[in-house]
Amino acid sequence: MAGTIYLEVEENENCEYMPMLAYETQRDAVPIARVMLSEPDRPQGVCQVTGWSSEDEGTPCDAMYVPVSDSGLAVVYLVYGGDWGIRLKLDGSEAPWDIDSREQWGEPYLMLTNEADIILEA
Repeated sequence: MAGTIYLEVEENENCEYMPMLAYETQRDAVPIARVMLSEPDRPQGVCQVTGWSSEDEGTPCDAMYVPVSDSGLAVVYLVYGGDWGIRLKLDGSEAPWDIDSREQWGEPYLMLTNEADIILEA
């Protein structure tokens, strides 16, 4: 169902500050656990993703995916999480989610241009 989502990520140990932005959603958001990354500035391949919350100084929460309107591309695919953004690690990593893990990194959110990069769990 179309609506508006408001995203703001405060500065934290996981990622940089992102000021409030509003996006027009194309349908309801759904939980997501994996994405495919192919950008040159990030590790490439299938990555596990979780939301990151400020609760208890940083804990996992649901990561969500929703298609949103974008003025340049018509539709992009937004992956977002908690008030401290999202965390990612390459698929196959057995390390638990941890802000101090060198196998993981944080982002305020992801905007993916190819819906095939969204891996929905069955």
